[in-house]
Formats: sequence, C-alpha cells, structure tokens
Amino acid sequence: MDMITLDRHDTGVAVITLNRADVLNSMNPQLLVEMRAALRTVRDDAAMGALVITGAGRGFCAGADLAAGFEAPDAATVGDGVAHGMEIGFNPMIREIAEFPKPVICAVNGIAAGGGVGLALAGDIVFAAKSASFVQVFGPKLALVPDCGVTYFMPRLIGQARTRALAMSGDKLSAEQAADWGLIWACVEDDKLMDEAMAYAQKLAAGPTEAFADIKKVLDATYDNDLAAQLDLEKETQRRRGNHPNFVEGVSAFMQKRAPNFTR
Repeated sequence: MDMITLDRHDTGVAVITLNRADVLNSMNPQLLVEMRAALRTVRDDAAMGALVITGAGRGFCAGADLAAGFEAPDAATVGDGVAHGMEIGFNPMIREIAEFPKPVICAVNGIAAGGGVGLALAGDIVFAAKSASFVQVFGPKLALVPDCGVTYFMPRLIGQARTRALAMSGDKLSAEQAADWGLIWACVEDDKLMDEAMAYAQKLAAGPTEAFADIKKVLDATYDNDLAAQLDLEKETQRRRGNHPNFVEGVSAFMQKRAPNFTR
C-alpha cells in the first residue's frame, strides 16, 4: 500500500494512517481502493478489536484530490465523473466505516476539509488535536453540496442551523468549538492526540466487540423508529445478546468483583 499504512498492534488495535502528507492526505482513487482493502483486513482479523483512523503530517484529510481526475466511462459531463467517483469509491468507503462491526476512533490531527469531515464523522468516536479544524469548502469554493456523508452526520450531531451556516459560509470550526457543540467526542493537546486515541481504542478492544456492533445498530435505528419500535428492537437485541456467552461472563465478573474476560 502506497497511499495509506496499516499497523496492527498486539493490544488488539489496528491503525490506518492516510499517507499523502504532501497533499494533506487528500483522497484519490488509489487511496480509496487501499482504504477499503485495509478495512476488510481489519474487519476479518479476529485479533483486532478496534480501529483508529488518522492522517500523516499536518493534516487529517483535505477531501477529494481534485487533480486526480475522477472520470466515468463515456461521461457526458464533469458531473458524471464526480458522481461516478462517489458511486464506486467515496460512498462505499463511508458506508463501510459507518457500518464497521468494531469500534472506529478517528484521530483528527490537523485540518479536515470537505470530504475529510465526512471521513472523520463516519467514525464512532472522534478525537481532535487542539490545532485541528473542520471546514466545509463544497459550497462557497466549488459550488457543490457537502458529501461523504456530511449532510447525514453533521445535522444529527449539531443541528440544522449550525450545519447550514458552516456549509454555506465555509467558515472553519475549531476543534475546541466542535467539542463544545458535540460534533466530536474530545479536543486534546496536539502532543497527546494519539496517546488519548490509542488508550481509548485499547479499552474498547478489550471489550465485547459483538455487543459494540449491536450498540451501533440500535443507535442508528432510532432515527427511523418511533418509541414503540425502538423498545421492541432493544428487547429483541437484548434477547440475542443475553444468549451470548459474554453476558454470562459479564454477570459472573460483576458478582465476583473482577474485570470481565470477554471473547470477540
């Protein structure tokens, strides 16, 4: 892999690093292919219980590499090429991160711009360095709409009013403000970013991975369910989870006042 690096640690944490520091880790077709391959590798590795995504150098991700030439076969317009690139690369990658069956922590080490914001928000838990920022360049700079899931994630996290202002103005949102607004989990000192993200990932990697996957599914469903449907989903999920050996282990550990020893 040339566009990313993948490191798997004996703590059960895998780290994917976008590795195009010279262009602020902007995403080209090869990076998307490598990213999706790395996601499959971590997904299928039973020894890995959590994933961290970060960027090399001074930026997390500057969005799509506009010089990469996303072209569709027999495209009639530039827009056809843009949509084709989304269909075969960007959108599948975002879905695979959002639906990843293990906890995903994004460590935003610098600027997250355009689609890079969507990449960060697709994770379950986002840490950002104090010097990092989030900026939507689609509308004011390119006359486009936000993509990579930004229009899905951001309004749910910070509301329509703030999302609309950021999308139309292109104003930078600091990491500290993002944390205050609830867009991300935490803003930390720059030199502590990876330590904080890795420590959190290690804690989750030692936990019941299958239960975390179900937590993600149940929380995602709440946007489509009314209260009765959500209560039914909780009930049926608890029925299945209660039949898993990890529940027995959790109860035993609680009664014996010890740390549980969950299996993945």
